[in-house]
Amino acid sequence: MTKHAAAEILREYGPFPGVRQVAGVTFDGRRIWFAGGDKLHALDPDTGQTVRTIDIACHAGTAFDGKHLFQIAEDRIHRIDPQTGEILATIPAPGGGGDSGMAWAEGALWVGHHRERKIHQIDPETGEVLRSIETKRFVTGVTWVDGELWHGDWEGDASQLNRIDPDTARVLETLDMPPDTICSGLESDGADRFFCGGGNSGKVRAVRRPPR
Repeated sequence: MTKHAAAEILREYGPFPGVRQVAGVTFDGRRIWFAGGDKLHALDPDTGQTVRTIDIACHAGTAFDGKHLFQIAEDRIHRIDPQTGEILATIPAPGGGGDSGMAWAEGALWVGHHRERKIHQIDPETGEVLRSIETKRFVTGVTWVDGELWHGDWEGDASQLNRIDPDTARVLETLDMPPDTICSGLESDGADRFFCGGGNSGKVRAVRRPPR
C-alpha cells in the first residue's frame, strides 16, 4: 500500500530578481543550484541569498556529480565546471527536448522525460540510454537519496513527490504539495530535506523528507 501524507514545507526562497521560472535544482553539499532560464544560480540555503550566477541556457534539469554540474539546455546536456562556468562537454538529452528533471547516482545521470512519464538512466559520457523506468505520472524533478528514487510530478493544479520502486515503478510513498504549489525540479540534501523548484512562482522550497 502506498504511504500518503501532506508535504511539509520548511522554508521558501525567493522570488529572485530577474528569475521568472525555476526549473532544475541540485545541491553541491553547500549551495543549492537552480536553473533560471538564462542563468544558473547558486543559493546559500542558510541565508537565502544568491552567491553566484553562471550565464548559460538552462531550461530544465540540473545535477551535480561531486565535481561538475550538468545542465539541460533544450535537447542537450552540458557538463559544466562550477568554478569557471566553462562547458566541458555536451551530450544529447534522451527526451530530445521533452526532458525535465535530472539527478546523478551510481555513476549515471537519471533524466525525467516529462510527458512520456519516464525516467531514463543514461551514460554521462555518451548520452546512451542504459535503462528506462515508466512511471504513472508526468515527471518533473528526479533525485536519489539513500538508495531511494523520488520524482516530482505536476499535472493540472496538483503536484506531488513520489518515492517509487526503481525496478517496478510502483509508487511506494507520496507527499502532496499544497494547492497551487508545484514541483518543477527536485533534489535531496542527502539528509532530511528536499529542495523543489517552484516553476513560474520563481521560488525554491525546502520540503521535509519523511523519516525512515
